[in-house]
Amino acid sequence: MPGARVALVHDWLTGMRGGERCLEILCELFPDAPLFTLLHVPGTVSPPIERRRIITSFVQRLPRAAAQYRYYLPAFPFAVSRFDLSGYDLIVSMSHCVAKGVRVPPRALHLCYCFSPMRYVWDLSDDYFGPGHGLTARVLGPPVAAALKRWDRKTAGVHRFVAISRHIADRIRRAYDRPADVIYPPVDVQRFEIAEMADEYYLVVGALVSYKRVDLAVGAANRLGRRLVVVGTGPEESRLRALAGPTVSFLGWRPDAEIARLYARCRALIFPAVEDFGITPLEAAAAGRPTIALARGGALETMVGLDTGDAAPTAVFFAEQTVEALAEAIARFERVEARFDGKALRARAEVFDRPVFKQKLGDYITARWDELRVRPTC
Repeated sequence: MPGARVALVHDWLTGMRGGERCLEILCELFPDAPLFTLLHVPGTVSPPIERRRIITSFVQRLPRAAAQYRYYLPAFPFAVSRFDLSGYDLIVSMSHCVAKGVRVPPRALHLCYCFSPMRYVWDLSDDYFGPGHGLTARVLGPPVAAALKRWDRKTAGVHRFVAISRHIADRIRRAYDRPADVIYPPVDVQRFEIAEMADEYYLVVGALVSYKRVDLAVGAANRLGRRLVVVGTGPEESRLRALAGPTVSFLGWRPDAEIARLYARCRALIFPAVEDFGITPLEAAAAGRPTIALARGGALETMVGLDTGDAAPTAVFFAEQTVEALAEAIARFERVEARFDGKALRARAEVFDRPVFKQKLGDYITARWDELRVRPTC
């Protein structure tokens, strides 16, 4: 795309999670493109992101925004609409909230890599506005959520959607009545190594929020008397600690290198949530370790079950989000544990490796540019 002026848009920059690892690769593809975002907490993202020109919204200047930016959710649509993208030819947004809603100048091409339609109003509204929250949130939350949902349905400014999974492509279709192509997010396979021997613990890695259903892993570990190591922090931590028996340990967040070692030495990862994609099962696979996963959401697209033809298995699936179903799946895993091969697990992760994602994303953007912007003259 010689001569094209490119702008990148991301919801916010407050840490290196799965979305930011995708953004990092987008920054490598377009090293000179400015990055527009609602909020940036300096030092929280990787150097390829930090060292570019970052343009923030008025949310950056609101009181206590760095720690409590989600309280300003009702203002996000207006904030993202204020970005001036005039003069840019190609806009690439990475969106799970409002980044897709930027105002696109005439004749510019806008491609949106969508992690999910705004999950705060489509799937998790009770987590933000439902029982357990203050009176103001319970009273004002439903009309605010309804208004945000109406805004989120407006997608005319996006020329093409790319979803992180078929699960999310279906959600985009239902929410926006729009098709979406699929490019799976990356796992950085080189961060992980296969250990010679595993220890006798199961592992959970992720934010301790209600929809992750870490309580199921804690309950199953209590019931079976199995060691469980939980890596992560979040609003559910105190409740989960109260539920936990003596075989459950909470480590908080740990550096990437330490998490990689925990993956390599665990008996298996436990993955009880309905996830849009779910990077942790692939990280476990990169370290040669299988997953015990709920048979819903993105895990069905990345993991290979025990009964899937001749392919080497990477996971044991369970059907229901109950302690009983998870405990039964753990017991089943222990009966067939010898069927899981570390090298085969890593080979599965390599299908989603970082260079694969970079190549696919770059090729996709180039193809859409050629298709939608470079028109033959008559």
